[in-house]
Amino acid sequence: MIDWTRDTLRTTLQIVRKPADQRGFAVHPRRWVVERTLAWLTACRRLADYERHPANSEALIRWAAIAGMTRRITRSRPARRTFTWT
Repeated sequence: MIDWTRDTLRTTLQIVRKPADQRGFAVHPRRWVVERTLAWLTACRRLADYERHPANSEALIRWAAIAGMTRRITRSRPARRTFTWT
């Protein structure tokens, strides 16, 4: 997989493994980037449905990523989460 990402995508893939002596939870470097991206994508309800063809799923992921990116680009102020307590 590392060779494929280097040759096809022209990027570096780094596999981060947990240390052998680690017990319990520990923050790994740059893992938050992946988790944040997945959280942004799961905000799109259409991705919760399981598509039959991988090409359809890929198209929906791209669509959700583009929609989220344009929403962030066109915003005039920094993003803020609003919480409503019931």
